[in-house]
Amino acid sequence: PNESFSRCIMSSLRWLIISLSWLSSAPTFGVYLCAPSMDRGEASVRISYIYFSHSVVSTLCSYCPLFLQCRHNVGNTKVPFCMQSCVKPLEYAIAVHELGSEHVHRFVGKEPSGFKFNKLSLNEEDKPHNPMVNAGAIVISSLIKPNANKAERFDHVMEFLKSMVGAEYVGFSNATFQSERETGDRNYAIGYYLKEKKVYYLIQSLCSIEVTCESGSVMAATLANGGICPITGDRVLSAEAVRNTLSLMHSCGMYDFSGQFAFHVGLPAKSGVSGAVLLVVPNVMGMMCWSPPLDRLGNSVRGIHFCNDLVSYFSFHNYDNLRHFNKKHDPRRRSDDDPNKSVVNLMFAAYSGDISALRRFALSAVDMEQRDYDSRTALHVAAAEGHQEAVMFLTEICKVNPHGKDRWGNTPLDDAMQFGHDAVVSILQKYQNEYVEKRSSTSKEAHSAALDSMKSSL
Repeated sequence: PNESFSRCIMSSLRWLIISLSWLSSAPTFGVYLCAPSMDRGEASVRISYIYFSHSVVSTLCSYCPLFLQCRHNVGNTKVPFCMQSCVKPLEYAIAVHELGSEHVHRFVGKEPSGFKFNKLSLNEEDKPHNPMVNAGAIVISSLIKPNANKAERFDHVMEFLKSMVGAEYVGFSNATFQSERETGDRNYAIGYYLKEKKVYYLIQSLCSIEVTCESGSVMAATLANGGICPITGDRVLSAEAVRNTLSLMHSCGMYDFSGQFAFHVGLPAKSGVSGAVLLVVPNVMGMMCWSPPLDRLGNSVRGIHFCNDLVSYFSFHNYDNLRHFNKKHDPRRRSDDDPNKSVVNLMFAAYSGDISALRRFALSAVDMEQRDYDSRTALHVAAAEGHQEAVMFLTEICKVNPHGKDRWGNTPLDDAMQFGHDAVVSILQKYQNEYVEKRSSTSKEAHSAALDSMKSSL
């Protein structure tokens, strides 16, 4: 049984160790429990399908951390709902990924408009103000696969979104689409207004794409992870596309509440008239909340309340001071996240010749060349104690620098010679002849291969 378990985890051992050591960078959020008590707001009457669904669906929430160590769901998070405006930042990211930011912004601006999201208006350059208003979203949808027909372009976006969520659910709500067609007169007007610019109307179909809270949180996590899907590990979006998308979500993502949301919450987010809120905590996690009752600006009442409570308890606000402000909790910081303790543990492992501990530190991305108060490295300590296996591990696997000097001017080789460890002296002399101060890319590949072989030897 132990051998079978080892074979199963071997390919992901590095991430497993990181995940267990972090104990989840995003713990279970008790602040969620306050949100269902908010009974204000009304579900959208513009889309009758959403309105009738409101009576049977309550508040749902999911988050997906980047290392997948502790995904968390509250409520029946497998219930599908339409994305509505939450699809706007995603279609923009697709367009920038495929066409580049410069080309996309020839047709759409990047400034908050100051008008309602569905207002029929263009800026002084005769372009929609930004991709998050309806006019901008219509333009962006026309840039994706412009030479293909509507069905092919829609399928292309669907496949792209599926690649963002791994194996999670992405579907299409025909009922929502038909409801949109019956009540979308203003969008039709914007579409006809833009038609002279050769803009083609696709946004209704995209807004009717369905996700669950679970799959939506993976979409947000892909944005939080710089465009790499945390489920598959594949790069889906370019770094440029993600950066620009998050910037626009931060400044324009919450309708007329965008400025207030940026001020109080300070995180990139996008809301939809379905009651969805797509929230991104960069480099940490993605979240999707769904609660249909909306405020007068079209945002989910409970979703906004949850986001405010989240940043009041955790230091996720973009401008929270992580070093000097201790009233908030920082779940990204481990309770034992002390660099001094890390040095002590590494030095003690080298002193005792504990190969298992050294291997664990290496796999956990610990700096194997860090120094103590005497400027001694782990290689100094292992060489002075005569631990051949530890010295071989640090040199052959970790490729540490053998030329580092402590405060007395001694190298690891000097320590081995001083204490009469001839076998260690031979190892270090041979390694010094082979060592190159600035490792080339070939050396890095060899290092990676060595770590892989180390995993297989466990």
